[in-house]
Amino acid sequence: MTKVIAILNVVAWSGFWAFGYLALTAAAPNGTEALVASLLAAAGAGVGMYCWFQLVRHSEAIGYARPANRVPAHLKTQEERS
Repeated sequence: MTKVIAILNVVAWSGFWAFGYLALTAAAPNGTEALVASLLAAAGAGVGMYCWFQLVRHSEAIGYARPANRVPAHLKTQEERS
């Protein structure tokens, strides 16, 4: 499943960059092309971010990547523990 998420991540970011470029360079007088390209770029960015976070979570869970900066449990105060 992780490979599928990784492939989806690459495809989503590719769509973000491609449609983002089209949105920025659209020369339609009514702006419909730019709007559609902007919406597709936003969808690509959203799916790409979601997939990226899932891959980071998986990497931390299997031990491939060290977890983000977190205070160890033995160093937390009583207020932070609850």
